[in-house]
Amino acid sequence: MFALGHELAQTPSHKFDLDHMRVLLQKLDHPERRFPSVLIAGTNGKGSTAATLASILRASGLKTGLYTSPHLVRINERIRINGAEISDDNFTELHGRIDRLAETLVDTLELPWHPSFFEMMTAIAFEHFAREQVDLAVLEVGMGGRLDATNVVEPRVSVITDISLDHQKYLGNTVGEIAREKVGVIRSGGAVVTLPQQPEANDVIGNTILDLGARAVNAVPYVPPVSPGSAEYLAHFKSDSSTQVYRYPLQVLGEQILVETPLLGRHQLRNVALAIAAAVELNAQGFAGITSASIETGIRETNWPGRFQLLPARMGWPEIVIDVAHNPAGAWALRSALSERYEDRPLIFVFGAMRDKAISEMAEILFPLADRVIATRPENPRAASPEEIQTAASRTGAEIELVEDVQRALERARELSGDGTVIVVTGSIYLVGEVMEKIGARI
Repeated sequence: MFALGHELAQTPSHKFDLDHMRVLLQKLDHPERRFPSVLIAGTNGKGSTAATLASILRASGLKTGLYTSPHLVRINERIRINGAEISDDNFTELHGRIDRLAETLVDTLELPWHPSFFEMMTAIAFEHFAREQVDLAVLEVGMGGRLDATNVVEPRVSVITDISLDHQKYLGNTVGEIAREKVGVIRSGGAVVTLPQQPEANDVIGNTILDLGARAVNAVPYVPPVSPGSAEYLAHFKSDSSTQVYRYPLQVLGEQILVETPLLGRHQLRNVALAIAAAVELNAQGFAGITSASIETGIRETNWPGRFQLLPARMGWPEIVIDVAHNPAGAWALRSALSERYEDRPLIFVFGAMRDKAISEMAEILFPLADRVIATRPENPRAASPEEIQTAASRTGAEIELVEDVQRALERARELSGDGTVIVVTGSIYLVGEVMEKIGARI
């Protein structure tokens, strides 16, 4: 079976083809048809939106599946029901059964090759959700949308989060080209929840909705209409350092609720708005139990670690921020959140990234905020070396220290910390997961 660790470079470079996924699922008696689902695509914010919506559905009394990727520490994190990870025993049994089935399909020439890592994970998730008879499953697209393994479902609602440049090797070199892959999750006559974003993406989303006769569900009413820096913003949105939430009032399902989201950063307000709009749409479709009160509770109880997660100073360590900013859009969101919260505090970055990511662009966005950058390498064969990061960041003029080992990089950051210093760990989900495991942070 797969090691209960990170996904490495295990997937062969075969052409994506949903027909192969459908063959596998047909032999499993189509588990994807045995539960209703919500399918979430986009570049940034998919996971946060999925986690928030799943928490809302769970608070509404619905048995809720959640499928996300990648994972921080354990592969089991990707498949959850009502917040509980799939057990090792269930994972092992399902993987063994599906793996044997796949081998038989290859032997009989019904499949040209063994399913990829992600296809296997998706099939395991679908079978687990079907066996456990979930009321609804929230599914995060792995990459793209049109040809992603998750896109074999017929979702009750499709959600499009913010679209930007990432995975250009597979999805295209412009926002418009990437958007055309993302909108593959929209169904003819189906409901699609989205927000206005970059013009190129707006054009593709809008034209696809018109072409397919889909129904647009606008999440704008659930985005707080205040200007950053205004008195109203400061009154409602200044995060509370003791409870780490944003608080603001909204009208939802005809009642005023107090939104208290533990997901920090102004960009998260858009993700919360998408989750609220999806929940309201599901309410209109007859899913019982979704109320203004359950929406309020679900938002407050959302758990999505590694996304601008704050660890208070303790036992000789300064305050630590850990954030999965793995592309330029994520870097801008992190920069905004850091500037808002730590305007006058010295920052030391512990940075590691995958070699195929836009390291120079991320460095140009983030490194000017840092008093010192420590470049390191997480345990992943795709990871860039500290020397490669230094070269990619040469135009920033930042003072960069090279430390190969992640544990030593953390310790070096602590050694350099003075009064008021904040350590920022970012650049890759693999680095964030490794650091969280080493310091015992909540997953």
